[in-house]
Amino acid sequence: MDLHFGDSKPTDEERAAVDALLGPPESAWEGADRSAADLRWARGGREARDRRDLLLPGLHALNDRVGWISEGALDYLCRRLTVPPAEAYGVATFYAMFSVKPRPATVLHVCTDLACTAAGATRLCAAVETRLGPGSGVQVERSPCLGLCERAPAALVIRAGDDPARPAIEDEAVRTEGGAGGTAPGVEGGPSRSSAAGSGEGKGRRGRAVSRATAVCAPATIDTAIGTATAPENAPSEPPPAAAVPQAGDPTLTLLKRVGTADPASLDDYRAHGGYTALRRAFALGPAGVIREVTDSGLLGRGGAAFPTGRKWQATASQPDHPHYLVCNADESEPGTFKDRVLMEGDPYALVEAMTIAAYATGAHQGYLYLRGEYPRALHRMEHAITRARARGLLGDDILGQGYAFDIEIRRGAGAYICGEETALFNSLEGHRGEPRAKPPFPVEKGLFGKPTVENNVETLVNVLPVLTMGAPAYAAIGTKTSTGPKLYCVSGSVARPGVYELPFGATLGELLTLAGVRDNLRAVLLGGAAGGFVRPDELAVPLTFEGTREAGTTLGSGVVMAFDDTVPLPRLLLRIAEFFRDESCGQCVPCRVGTVRQEEALHRIVERTGADAAGDIALLREVGRAMRDASICGLGQTAWNAVESAIDRLGAYE
Repeated sequence: MDLHFGDSKPTDEERAAVDALLGPPESAWEGADRSAADLRWARGGREARDRRDLLLPGLHALNDRVGWISEGALDYLCRRLTVPPAEAYGVATFYAMFSVKPRPATVLHVCTDLACTAAGATRLCAAVETRLGPGSGVQVERSPCLGLCERAPAALVIRAGDDPARPAIEDEAVRTEGGAGGTAPGVEGGPSRSSAAGSGEGKGRRGRAVSRATAVCAPATIDTAIGTATAPENAPSEPPPAAAVPQAGDPTLTLLKRVGTADPASLDDYRAHGGYTALRRAFALGPAGVIREVTDSGLLGRGGAAFPTGRKWQATASQPDHPHYLVCNADESEPGTFKDRVLMEGDPYALVEAMTIAAYATGAHQGYLYLRGEYPRALHRMEHAITRARARGLLGDDILGQGYAFDIEIRRGAGAYICGEETALFNSLEGHRGEPRAKPPFPVEKGLFGKPTVENNVETLVNVLPVLTMGAPAYAAIGTKTSTGPKLYCVSGSVARPGVYELPFGATLGELLTLAGVRDNLRAVLLGGAAGGFVRPDELAVPLTFEGTREAGTTLGSGVVMAFDDTVPLPRLLLRIAEFFRDESCGQCVPCRVGTVRQEEALHRIVERTGADAAGDIALLREVGRAMRDASICGLGQTAWNAVESAIDRLGAYE
């Protein structure tokens, strides 16, 4: 290992941010003042190398406190962790939410992705950029999907600094269980890393979602959100999680039954609504019994790959190598997806309980929740839930007196779509660039830190609770023979009631859109997000199952359903999809790195009519698309052509 440090020094604030995470340095080799002992021997190097996984939390700590990562700050963090600065620079520049150049403490991320573009994000951006020009103290950044599609067009205000008097999420529902008005553990102003299994990071940047802004009212809305308005009592409040669930309060719901009904901050309220019944049954069944129930239920992964959950758990549990790890993938970055956010904001204890069950079944004692960096409200809800569960003996060394030890650590992502791929996520957790790994070996054999790892997303894990409470046969009776149980769908775009809907597998696309209030002038529906495919208005009878969408020549993916009416310019929408994949490609493999650029260039020529005709570029698109699909390392490149292909073949997008 060759460490080359520069001459730049960290400021006192930057040093304090790193030390708050790692503790004070023990020797000059880690950045402390030199002593006589330091001239005789080097100390702490081996221990520091074992903490390489704290590089991402360290970058967050600096970015949160100062707003950007200077050369001196990066050098100091690298000394503390014995990481070559060149490697750390590569990691810091990999993520969109970090900056290695000076920028204001307040950054306004305005979503320009599919749902927001269809809802007028371009006009919103122009209005905001005009309002918040140079000298405003606010940097405006055009952002990919923020996971706020039900509120499109949407924006996210993030402010750096350390101001415990101003909570990150101004929401009365996040409070201590002793009464309203207090600051919950994990919320700004309280400790955000209460133990080694805490959040893994220092105090976070304050974030506030701004939604349903228009070009007319955006300036006032943004001013209020960033604290520049003179009438704070008029500030728009964060809508409750139930606002994203049009079915809230429906007694027939399974996965969403507590959203809008139970207080998401109260552990007692969660238990009063059936919480921790599933964990008690898991302890009664034993690990093998839990895996048998999950297998018999037919539960398939809800992240898009639809892999049998029971098989994954069994493969991990049977590995002789230890320790085993559990990773919950809450980095949902697929444009149009926001179901995991709604679950974490509205029912956070359900995820804590489900992760505990999954860990118990697979022999894991340490779990990681990899949470999307653009979800500040979900972060604070989950920190609070983990802290309360730990205080009540539902996490820790002896859960429910059963002698089983398990704890959860939250790690924040930082704006990288590719980290939704499981092996890229592992690399990110370990402090490396979030680039996918070659398979085999598979994660159940060698995953996080080279150990057997089970990885599931939020919706998949939460489905385990009804599997255990109602029993595998009853759960399998919901849905179809091969797609069992309930499914969450993220509906956005040209509908009257956007939000997260829960329906049993087998319901048709038309039935779902009727619930959401689809408009009469429907032009197309995008299933599966940017990596999915389009269907026509005359294809709404397609059953929403994994097998049904495959037979229809499209994909269900993670449950994205975006409706577009005839006012949305389809060629521009396809160009935005191509821009998204070009920007989000990690660049590791040539087919994806080059192919996504060539795809965007061809679509630009078609949209702007700079070529003689579209036929030649469409032929080129097909050739590039086949190359990406056949030769890319991971699903990003393999699916980057899907939506464009379906629009050309099914919708006649360029005719």
